[in-house]
Amino acid sequence: MAEPDEERLEDSPERVRQGWVNRRREKIAAEIERNRRGDYKVPTWVLATILLLVIAAWAALVILS
Repeated sequence: MAEPDEERLEDSPERVRQGWVNRRREKIAAEIERNRRGDYKVPTWVLATILLLVIAAWAALVILS
């Protein structure tokens, strides 16, 4: 059994961060590959931005009328 003072490699912040970076890189590469095949979809942040613009335009129309 490992001593409580010992830091396990798989739990180190650098290792966790590296794992996150690798997973993120793989997701981006997969998305680029889908886009090259023409199998793309609109990112969520684009849809959220469009929704906010529509709501802001509607609010401006109501307030300024």
